[in-house]
Formats: sequence, C-alpha cells, structure tokens
Amino acid sequence: MSFPSPRPVERLQAVISDLPQYVPATNHYWADGMYCRSLFRLATTLIVGKVHKKEHFYIVACGTVMVTDGDNPAQTITGPHVIVSQPGTKRAVYALTDATCITVHRCEETDMAAIDRDLVDEDPYAMFLPGNEPKALK
Repeated sequence: MSFPSPRPVERLQAVISDLPQYVPATNHYWADGMYCRSLFRLATTLIVGKVHKKEHFYIVACGTVMVTDGDNPAQTITGPHVIVSQPGTKRAVYALTDATCITVHRCEETDMAAIDRDLVDEDPYAMFLPGNEPKALK
C-alpha cells in the first residue's frame, strides 16, 4: 500500500498493511450513552488505530505496551494505566507482553458502522472495518 503522508504513524501503517494482520479479540460494551471497546493483544503484536474525533479514555488494563502517536517518543506503559486521549489522536501500539487495552467513549450509537462514523475520521487506508473486522487482504 502506498499513500502520501507526512505523519509517521500513517507511514508505519502503510508499511505494515501488506503484512499478515493480527485480528484482536474485541469485546464491545454499552452503558447509558457510553461505548467501551476492549482489545486483547498478543505479545509482539503491533496495531495502528484510526484518528479519533473526540476526547476519550484509553486504558491499558493489564500487560505492557509501547504507545506512540508518531510525533512524540514512544512511551512504555504497564497497566493498569489511564490516558485521556485528545481529538485527532492516531496511535501505534506494540504489545511487549500480552495486554488488554480499553477505550471508553461518549456515544449514543449501538451500530458498529454508526459508532465508527461518530468516533473516528474516515480512513480509506485503514486495515480494519468498524468493530475491528479485518478488511479483505489483497
């Protein structure tokens, strides 16, 4: 995959997009105007997320991961740890150990496609569909 981007995380996404993709075990939860997504990551797994439109919580529930937005040095984080993620954030997360990471969003939607439209910027190069369903690989 090739696309022009000055952002390091997007360049990383382009490089790994032609590799076999890990499909994370993903659980979805809803409660009173909130949506929560929990992802289990095997050690040595690298996941590049989408650009989020709204402030939300990013939680490393357990395990150790390295997290970068590409503009700042990677941080090694061991759970439990909570980050307030700002709008416009796109991150790459490398699991140093098996880890579970969780995001919590304000969102009234319950349909995965509607949730994606509400929470993340459209990304024609994203490797996953709403709900972390993998796109068909070439």
